[in-house]
Amino acid sequence: MRTSRRNALVALAVTGLVSSGSAVAVANPSVAQAPGVVAAPPAKDLKATEKLRKAVTADAVMSHLRRFQAIADANDGNRGAGTSGYEASGKYVEGVLAKAGYTTKRQHFDFFYEKVTATSLGVVSPQARAIEHNPMSYSPATPAGGITAALVAPKVATGCDAAAWEGVAATGKIALVARGTCSFSVKSQAAKAAGASAAIIYNNADGALNGTLGELSDANVPTTGVTQAEGQALLAQVGSGPVTVKFVLDKIVEKRKTFNIIAESKRGNPDNVVMAGAHLDSVDDGPGINDNGSGSAAILEVAVQLAKQKNIQGKPANKVRFAWWGAEELGLLGSQHYVNDLKTKNPAALKKIATYLNFDMVGSPNHIIGVYDADQSTYKAPVAVPAGSTATEDVFTDYFGATKQPWVDTEFSGRSDYQAFITNGIPASGLFTGADGTKTAKEVQLFGGTAGITYDPNYHTPKDDIKNINVKALDINSDAIAHAVLSLATSTRAVNGR
Repeated sequence: MRTSRRNALVALAVTGLVSSGSAVAVANPSVAQAPGVVAAPPAKDLKATEKLRKAVTADAVMSHLRRFQAIADANDGNRGAGTSGYEASGKYVEGVLAKAGYTTKRQHFDFFYEKVTATSLGVVSPQARAIEHNPMSYSPATPAGGITAALVAPKVATGCDAAAWEGVAATGKIALVARGTCSFSVKSQAAKAAGASAAIIYNNADGALNGTLGELSDANVPTTGVTQAEGQALLAQVGSGPVTVKFVLDKIVEKRKTFNIIAESKRGNPDNVVMAGAHLDSVDDGPGINDNGSGSAAILEVAVQLAKQKNIQGKPANKVRFAWWGAEELGLLGSQHYVNDLKTKNPAALKKIATYLNFDMVGSPNHIIGVYDADQSTYKAPVAVPAGSTATEDVFTDYFGATKQPWVDTEFSGRSDYQAFITNGIPASGLFTGADGTKTAKEVQLFGGTAGITYDPNYHTPKDDIKNINVKALDINSDAIAHAVLSLATSTRAVNGR
């Protein structure tokens, strides 16, 4: 999951609660005029999905995750795009699907593979110390030996444009800017335009900052991310006098191929397609069992069991298409390639996608049960929300209401694999259990766990392994995915009138 590229998707300070004993969501009154009453689906709708939900077991999903772990263990500890670990993960998914009766298709595409071979960041003076940091994906490397220079901050902390740097002597220095307002690449480019030789971006919330510049570009300077606390400490030092920092970033960048995996149900109307997707790749730093083996394994088991259910509600009315995306961690590349390829070569097929469901991290150890907030009852979306997305969200929230499962909204930000779909007007929603945001006391009341620490303390690290999964959260979400997929396969009338 590219949380830091999503900006606020994990900013989950709860402004409302969902009662565990009712189906009432209390929304932020500044967004919604009144608390929104979630209408539980009729009992027959729950009954219609009961058989599939029972068939999709946590044990089976965990079995897939154990295979992903074994694959990572045998392939340098990761399943990143363009690696042997990703290839093995793809073969496993294809094998399971083939055994279930699906015909799979690999959709190949090119991308730039990056591997950091050496990196360091530290204060040289006035008092030497090392700084924990995370270089941005697609950041240029530093020159041999690194960059040693004084820190400089813009007039406007976020450093998004020339006006923020007006009158600031930045030439040859290392820019220190805050996250927020604009993308990381815009900050990096604004720093370079001001004359800076590198950039340090500090978080605007607790937790590490793992980000991307989106693409390789000569307009960027070498850029890395640090925590909010570290950034503010450095800023305070700069206010007291000169601070010299050394930044080293050596890396390999080369063009490679990777792929998406696409499979669809044999039955259903091909002119009204329901899609469910999850990214299959991990970061290069770890096995990626929660991020995003969890989403990949959950939709894999739903696909397997859907194929076995011959007599659920008759024949599903709509075609169901499953996707395992490649190179999500490098900039949503697989899902963007898929949508752009359809848009260019077969725009009619793109319009036949009724709605898209996204599942990225559904087993976080210190979890919440989050639903993308398409109706903006808690968070105002920073992107255009396609018509039909609220109805798609309702499939999840109505289900949770009917089963008395607490849930909270998570921002409909477009900063995951649903981005390319909503950009092209396709309705979307999805589930999320949290990444590097900090769990609140209110969320502990709803879901248990520990307040004051992140939802996934092992996010984007080697410790995102099989022990990092909260099986209860995984089970809850796997059932919700099964319900949503089958409900929408039966009818998308509320979404698109069909």
